Amino acid sequence: MKRSASAMWNGDLKSGRGTISTDSGVLSNSQYSFSTRFENGVGTNPEELIAAAHAGCFSMALSAQLAEAGLVAQSIATKATVTIEKAGGGFAITAVHLDLTARIPGASQQAFETAAENAKAGCPVSKVLNAKITLDKKLEA
Repeated sequence: MKRSASAMWNGDLKSGRGTISTDSGVLSNSQYSFSTRFENGVGTNPEELIAAAHAGCFSMALSAQLAEAGLVAQSIATKATVTIEKAGGGFAITAVHLDLTARIPGASQQAFETAAENAKAGCPVSKVLNAKITLDKKLEA
């Protein structure tokens, strides 16, 4: 299985502008620029898209881990926060923090924590990132 996206950039780094599109059409010429990446401009940026991918991937991986334990989540809410920092002569994604709140009928705290840690380690997006990944988890009654 392969998934694709494309980007078009015009101009220099600081005043240029670009668009990002996905083959699925979910993103279609979505704007990105220096200001959307390093300031508060309108549009998206690569780090925001990585955060979305990681939150979605982790949530699905947790669902799979729960299924292996005979559990089904009523809800899994994950927020991923990507940290980009100046490193050497450029920038690097140095960390991703996952904030998880889940409602899982019948789950013990131990089963929940084990499934969440396994999902963090096993999620394909976690595996591709060369960054420190941390996780805060809350099991709601």
